[in-house]
Amino acid sequence: MNVGSVGIDVAEALGMEHALGQIAEARGSLPWSSPLAVGTLACDSVALASLALGLARNARTPAPASPVRVDRARVATSFTSERILQIDGQHPAVWAPLSGFRTARDGFVRTHANYPHHENALRRVLGLGDGADAASVSAAIAERDAVELETAAAQAGAVVGAVRTSEQWREHPQARSIAAAPIVEVTRTGAGRPRAWTTDAAPLAGIRVLDLTRVLAGPIAARDLALAGAEVLRVDAPFLPETGWIHLDTGQGKRSTLLDLRDRTDGARFESLLKRADVVLTGYRPGALTRFGLDPEDLAQRHPGLVTGSVSAWGTQGPWAGRRGFDSIVQAVTGIAVAVTADGETPGTLPAQALDHSTGHFLAAALTMALVGQRTVGGSVDVRMSLARVAHALLDSPDGATVPPDAGAPAAPCRTRAPSEGRPFSLTYAPPVLAFDGAPDDYADVGGPWGIDAPDWARSNAS
Repeated sequence: MNVGSVGIDVAEALGMEHALGQIAEARGSLPWSSPLAVGTLACDSVALASLALGLARNARTPAPASPVRVDRARVATSFTSERILQIDGQHPAVWAPLSGFRTARDGFVRTHANYPHHENALRRVLGLGDGADAASVSAAIAERDAVELETAAAQAGAVVGAVRTSEQWREHPQARSIAAAPIVEVTRTGAGRPRAWTTDAAPLAGIRVLDLTRVLAGPIAARDLALAGAEVLRVDAPFLPETGWIHLDTGQGKRSTLLDLRDRTDGARFESLLKRADVVLTGYRPGALTRFGLDPEDLAQRHPGLVTGSVSAWGTQGPWAGRRGFDSIVQAVTGIAVAVTADGETPGTLPAQALDHSTGHFLAAALTMALVGQRTVGGSVDVRMSLARVAHALLDSPDGATVPPDAGAPAAPCRTRAPSEGRPFSLTYAPPVLAFDGAPDDYADVGGPWGIDAPDWARSNAS
């Protein structure tokens, strides 16, 4: 079988195991080396997203099944897209000065301070002034115990993860909660008639998606849906800072808008969008959107037949369910950073932010299969994933290390778009990676945060 253990688990959770034979041996090689099966994880996630979209196309327009053949070079390029992206020929700075591994009094921690509010919170929890530099932060962390700082940071709104071995992590109450959860949680409720497909040929043509996600995993899932023909509207709060280059790197094929759900007028506009949406995808901490009526249960009651999806760092149960987290922090905390150490002493990283990317593609597969099920038997469907649960699956995978047969394997050719009226700069970016039959070789457009640009269905209903 051309799918690894994690891919099989996801396929079984989504009811796709009958179609795994359509996944052919991937072509090419990955220029990655890792003691963990990260290459298999990456290719599995792309293959399952592609397979799900092929099944969706066949559900709306019956046709002979086509094989799914993933291109490993494209996978490697796509999963390291932050190193590929260029804006006017310049690579953006991926990590802020205060982000990274640092030595604590009794071990190591990893900090994430790419957002200004997290950077300021980190300085505050360390007792430093607003202008404290990276050296001052390192010196202050060296005087703190790793777990003590991790806890204090979470209480102060900062993001710090204590580096643990996988054995240490599995003893943590949150790890036990994560281990008890399926890799993809799918919940179906009975309300809602089956919605109809349109007559278009693209797998998700006519599907309307509200994308309330940030950073990588959620936006990647929504980008997959857009590549398959869905109309995706990225919705951000105007008061929350977002890193522009990340928005560009994950915004291809989408439109974007700003809505403050605390404002009565914007809240009413968003509710009107919900009436015409098929999918609502969220990437905020569990419970963060409850006050806006955006819990899956509330949405299913108000809008029967809706498919909802969410991605979080630590899952929806356990003492850390509401805690902030990112791919890099999850790698540090769960034992991945220790497992991939290069020298046996200092923590390391995976060759790509593979937890984010693979979770995003798996989530796209789950949302697609949820849409197929909704249009077959009706009801409302909710799907949930977490980066930490995928980290557990990677650490437990028996598939073996990622050792490339050709470390000099060529990268997939990238795409470049010239400046345009709506995008006054050139943009170089990784090409699409999905491999369903008829998948486009480039994105329809490259979205971004430079203005409110809602699609017609959203604009007409929100005015």
